Amino acid sequence: MFYVYNIHMHKEIVMRTNIVIDDDLLNEAFSVSNAKTKKDLIHVALTEYIRIKKRKDLTELAGSIKFHKNYNHKKLRKLRG
Repeated sequence: MFYVYNIHMHKEIVMRTNIVIDDDLLNEAFSVSNAKTKKDLIHVALTEYIRIKKRKDLTELAGSIKFHKNYNHKKLRKLRG
């Protein structure tokens, strides 16, 4: 059982968080990251989680993109070489 202590100091606010993380999950996360400490691992994981959640879901754009009638994507590919 691992306990994670995370302290944030911003505008004199200190927040400590104690959580219990599954050992197997923690070990697997370490195996796919470059993190050296549990604190770094949690920071990377939260940053990645936020980045993924903020990404626009492409399915939400369905029907909202309008293409020109004469748009030729094959011709454009040829121009790129």
